[in-house]
Amino acid sequence: MTAREVRASASLASIFALRMLGLFLILPVFAVHARELPGGDNVTLIGLALGIYGLTQACLQIPFGVASDRWGRKPVIIAGLVLFALGSFIAAAATDLTMTIIGRAIQGAGAISAAVTAMIADSTRDEHRTKAMAMVGASIGLTFALSLVAAPPLYAAIGMAGLFALTGVLALAAIAVVAWVVPPAPMHAGTLSDPAARLPWPKVVFDPQLLRLNFGIFALHTVQMAMFVVVPVMLVERGLPLPHHWWVYLPVVLASFALMLPPIIAAERRGRMRVVFLSSVALLVLVQAGLAVHAPSLAWLVAWLLLFFVGFNILEATLPSLISRMAPPASKGLALGVYNTTQAFGLFVGGALGGWLARHAGATGVFAFAAGAMLLWLAIAWGMRELPRRGSAAPAA
Repeated sequence: MTAREVRASASLASIFALRMLGLFLILPVFAVHARELPGGDNVTLIGLALGIYGLTQACLQIPFGVASDRWGRKPVIIAGLVLFALGSFIAAAATDLTMTIIGRAIQGAGAISAAVTAMIADSTRDEHRTKAMAMVGASIGLTFALSLVAAPPLYAAIGMAGLFALTGVLALAAIAVVAWVVPPAPMHAGTLSDPAARLPWPKVVFDPQLLRLNFGIFALHTVQMAMFVVVPVMLVERGLPLPHHWWVYLPVVLASFALMLPPIIAAERRGRMRVVFLSSVALLVLVQAGLAVHAPSLAWLVAWLLLFFVGFNILEATLPSLISRMAPPASKGLALGVYNTTQAFGLFVGGALGGWLARHAGATGVFAFAAGAMLLWLAIAWGMRELPRRGSAAPAA
């Protein structure tokens, strides 16, 4: 990668991570804090406060993606960060759960994921795009792990209002990064300068190859959220107190990053991405089945989590790369908007469905469902063609 590609990818990945920070940072502490607020005796409202972020994200990813195709990536990203900051400050000032929900909804309305990933695709050559998207995947994983570690002491020091305000301040700082650090994306033929090159939206939204990948990201994040309805409880049951869960999450996520990179790099160089992609989905089938039938000790649970994050991070890195390579250049924002919408709906559905399954079928039921979802994805993805080697922009699946 050139210095310009590295600069664009790293700076945009950091902005992407900031959006996820708004989702992840409150997860370890919000349910306890919310009980102290007016309305906090209503568990449904607490769940809504957690989930509304993903719901408004899902509703607005496509409009933001289309807007970035028409008016440029940077203006749309900046507008989204302004909304994100506004929602953060509203949530920081909230004195009841209803106002917190409003703030969280406005946070989620800053749906910049499609525009950010489209700009990464614009700013990198085809042969380096998966590595650029891997930076995004790594930023999400690190944000998740660091949030689990940092949230309890930060909450003790500055409270929930301080956590929300900190997120808002970081969003404002990210605007400066977009304006002065992120290099302008090169203008390619058939992009903003040629609106006539944009395909009708149904041809993009209902393209069979894109639908296959969009189902994949929906299934992946549904399983992720469903898993983490029950995994923390399982860690406690195996003798690890809640404040010490980061002892597992942080090394597991960091080790998974180290293990995910060699197969991705080798697959790109040798034109074997299909094998790595399908193997990663199959690995997740194995992990979920293993969690359902054999996780008797903390050591076994940690081993399954490590394997989960290896497969998850490989797929998280390769899926947006495939979308960006398959999408028509002038409709890349729309295609990534649909992709990020299905991702956000996966987060929302996974949390809700995981809670219902845990209540009625226990952890085994959650993992059995997750194994079935991954097996269905493997069947749908099995017919994908081998990805073209470097420098080709042909359809990849």
